[in-house]
Amino acid sequence: MKKIILIFIVITSISSCVSKKLYEELEDKYTNLKNRNQDLVGENDDLFSTTKDLENANKKLKASIDSLATAKANLLDDVVALESKKKKLEASYQELSQSSASQLDAKAKKILALSQQLNEKETALIAENTRLENLQQKLAARSERIQQLESLIAAKEAKMQTLKNAVSSALQNFEGKGLTVHRKNGKVYVSMENKLLFGSGSWAVGSQGKNAVIQLAKVLKQNKDIEVLIEGHTDNVPYKGNGSIADNWDLSTKRATAIVRILVNNKVNAKRITAAGRGKYFPIDTNTTPNGKAKNRRIEVILTPNLDAINNLLEE
Repeated sequence: MKKIILIFIVITSISSCVSKKLYEELEDKYTNLKNRNQDLVGENDDLFSTTKDLENANKKLKASIDSLATAKANLLDDVVALESKKKKLEASYQELSQSSASQLDAKAKKILALSQQLNEKETALIAENTRLENLQQKLAARSERIQQLESLIAAKEAKMQTLKNAVSSALQNFEGKGLTVHRKNGKVYVSMENKLLFGSGSWAVGSQGKNAVIQLAKVLKQNKDIEVLIEGHTDNVPYKGNGSIADNWDLSTKRATAIVRILVNNKVNAKRITAAGRGKYFPIDTNTTPNGKAKNRRIEVILTPNLDAINNLLEE
């Protein structure tokens, strides 16, 4: 009898260690996921802010070019006026060729001074032309960059709208049964209440919920550059079920990984998927009513676009 009790104690200790190790791994993975999700939201905000800054800089550059063009025109007018004045003085000089030496010397000095002024104006005009050409080249390059950035953003938004439409179409038979599809912050969110997926306190997916996830997997297989985050959420009622689950956080993680397995089993690349349990900490409704608690008990599938092309353009 003592041997039996000793064996039971050893088995119980091993099971507890494994569960703790798994929980710690999931908790680390969730922390990395949370940081990555925050980075993606920050990148999306930075992207729109950078586009606005570029557009403002573009307007200032255009204003500078207009100012330089006006200055250039004024210089040209000055050059024409000086050349006319120079010709008149030269004609006058010829007329006064018979005048006194002092008068001729004064005229010669005046002509020399005007010639120097003319040379200075011509030099300034050349410099302004060079500066104007450089600014025009910068403006053209910046305009092209802005157009590329706007094109990439528009393409990303169009792709996510197309993805949202495809997901809504694939899951239309489940909408109104605890499933919603919407866009937010440049991402597509598929929210499924637990009544569609799980029984109370369970992480086993029912037949109707499994069918919904399989339909989602078909869309994801056709959009290979979309990253997939699976978040499990619970209400604030403490978990009192199976002893192998520590709490609601643990349960929400189990439910998230159950959805991941269905996606992977239906040929969605596992490298694109991350599972996270968020427990009771991110409710979308009150936990003081049965209806609010039902909404909080959910799985959220967050579909995120690949922003590499946009980030590479911003780093150039």
